[in-house]
Amino acid sequence: MALLAVVTAAGKSRRMGGTNKLLISLGGIPLLLHSMRTLHSFDLLTRMVVSAAEGDEEEYRGLFAQAGLAKVACVVTGGAERQESIGRALEALAARGAGPQDVVAIHDAARPFLSHEMLHRLVHGLGDLDGVLPMVAVKDTIKIVQAGRVARTLPRQELFAAQTPQLFPFQTILEAHRSAARAGFLGTDDCSLIEWRGGCVGVVEGDYRNLKVTTPEDLAVAERLLTEIAGV
Repeated sequence: MALLAVVTAAGKSRRMGGTNKLLISLGGIPLLLHSMRTLHSFDLLTRMVVSAAEGDEEEYRGLFAQAGLAKVACVVTGGAERQESIGRALEALAARGAGPQDVVAIHDAARPFLSHEMLHRLVHGLGDLDGVLPMVAVKDTIKIVQAGRVARTLPRQELFAAQTPQLFPFQTILEAHRSAARAGFLGTDDCSLIEWRGGCVGVVEGDYRNLKVTTPEDLAVAERLLTEIAGV
């Protein structure tokens, strides 16, 4: 078994004002490189494929070469949707020999605080499941609103927020992406494609620090969190 990774880095960064947030400095290095370095240094991981927005491919390749990330097999041009970008990256891994014997982690590059501890939890948690993901309990009360009025309150003890990376047997998630593309099904994350096909998805403990940087406010939080982590 080989552990592979797909890192999706092809977003439009609309809520960051259109600037590619993954190239914004966080602690002196581009945001993109934080999770890439963590994945690269994980001893079980052998290869990575990164999806990039059209026009960013060469810049990404230069960053990875400069950072010495030799496990990056290639950078592919992403699609109009996250799901399409990941599908293209999975196909690139398949073209390079990935198959049923392999496992793949799919991660959002905008989550810079990935840890080896979480990766180990995912690897050990996959077992014979069709997928596994990290989740954290929702802290706020969640209400369904219709026409400007509260329709009902959801039971908070049953609500969890999904994170990445999400881990799958390679062939299982590849076929799920292919099936979804044929059917025109668009999931909210990769595990939702497994659920749509009737597969079984497991859960491991997530990390509240594993935030996704989407807005300038998130970036400010990430800067503070990086300082706290460095001081530990």
